[in-house]
Amino acid sequence: MGQCGITSSKTVLVFLNLIFWAAAGILCYVGAYVFITYDDYDHFFEDIYTLIPAIIIIAVGTLLFIIGLIGCCATVRESRCGLATFVIILLLVFVTEVIVVVLGYVYRAKVENEVNRSIQKVYDEYNGTNTDAPSRAIDYVQRQLHCCGIHNFSDWRNTRWFNESRNNSVPVSCCKPSAASCTGSLSRPGDLYQEGCEALVVKKMKDIMMHVIWAALTFAAIQMLGMLCACVVLCRRGRDPAYELLVTGGTYA
Repeated sequence: MGQCGITSSKTVLVFLNLIFWAAAGILCYVGAYVFITYDDYDHFFEDIYTLIPAIIIIAVGTLLFIIGLIGCCATVRESRCGLATFVIILLLVFVTEVIVVVLGYVYRAKVENEVNRSIQKVYDEYNGTNTDAPSRAIDYVQRQLHCCGIHNFSDWRNTRWFNESRNNSVPVSCCKPSAASCTGSLSRPGDLYQEGCEALVVKKMKDIMMHVIWAALTFAAIQMLGMLCACVVLCRRGRDPAYELLVTGGTYA
């Protein structure tokens, strides 16, 4: 009965280490996605610490590659030192992922205040040229999120660019794709996106933070199972030094 339990634990542990490698790739992808998205929306945030959860999750993903290698080698060789190291590292990563979850919730709550505080300034700096970073950021956001202005397209009336251009129009990035002849003129409001960008930017960034939180929670749960299986192998090995090895059945430890 004990032999069956230890063999099952080792089999699950080897399988979990393969999952750790896959998880490492997924976590690095999630972290990189947050970085890329932040680069597109960074003008709407003054606090770069919003990126801390993404930085941590990329570091965790990188570490999981190493953990998977250590775990596989330690499980196959049934090294007490290797398995103990594996459990300790998993515990540290587990704690780190809990921190990611907490920071994710903290910064998710701060997103709305960050956007509210900076979006008006970004729109005021718009000059309509592709060489200007704030202008590129606003045009990108309006096209990607299908929005116009802060709360709606009429907000453009209060910007310096609108007053200087004096053509009673908004940027063409406000035009709907279906309106082929749209020039941004306010005389044809049906050609323009009706929803403002502020709420959509907040929603986008909150959704991204939620992806980070769920990724950290999911792999934290998998790591708990990995630690449990490694502890079972360690405990049984200490009590019964004559059980079969997973790979070289019949050989005694």
